[in-house]
Amino acid sequence: MKIVVCIKQVPDTNEVRINHETGTLIRDGVPSIINPDDKNALEEALRIKDTYKDINVTVLTMGPPQAKNALKEALAMGADDAILLTDRAFAGSDTWATATILSAALRKIEDYDIIFCGRQAIDGDTAQVGPEIAEFLDLPQITYVSNLEINENKVIAQRATEDGHFLIESSTPVVLTAIKELNSPRYMSTWGIFKKASNYEIKEWTIDDIVVDRTQIGLKGSPTNVYKTFVPTRNFEGEILDGKTAKEKAQKFLIKMKERHIL
Repeated sequence: MKIVVCIKQVPDTNEVRINHETGTLIRDGVPSIINPDDKNALEEALRIKDTYKDINVTVLTMGPPQAKNALKEALAMGADDAILLTDRAFAGSDTWATATILSAALRKIEDYDIIFCGRQAIDGDTAQVGPEIAEFLDLPQITYVSNLEINENKVIAQRATEDGHFLIESSTPVVLTAIKELNSPRYMSTWGIFKKASNYEIKEWTIDDIVVDRTQIGLKGSPTNVYKTFVPTRNFEGEILDGKTAKEKAQKFLIKMKERHIL
């Protein structure tokens, strides 16, 4: 069985700063991490590898050369192979264009049984790339996976929704998107760091290595763009309500809530 895990290197949101003049993220000097939901997806692929024989886990990402660090971490966790899609032509891609590029790479990989993605990336929060990959490749998809079982050439996934959980069965190949409730990602192993990640030569694919419509990628090929990014501010002051009794204070509080149309 071949499993491909799509991951993304993202800025650590605890360290994100905004350029107030341009409204864009300041990425210089900001530490990068593997997107958390993607790490859950990788962990589930590695658990399948731990349980069954003849499982190959390939990690795929798109990004600048420094995205190799995310791939090395994935290799140190236990992945078998890693591919970096990197080219200036990919820069500025929105979710549509990103999914177009990743889908082209997946067509080149071929013979996959499961494609894992994280539910969404913390720097965009769109939850679109996984489902778009499934549509571009004409594959069944199960999103928001919180539990997973493998039964020969089928998967049985528990899908979490606001209304409860659904059990969904699908044949392979299939696209699955993971949420944090699915598992707890493992740490890198010492062997993985010093033997696997340090000695593995990561494959780099450019636009010339995949078959893709160049009008559908990059900034010009993206149908959406971020108009503005800003940090929410709170411009209000607290008010102390006087009263001789708790009941009197509560009545004044209710009046204030009605004045603000909260109640």
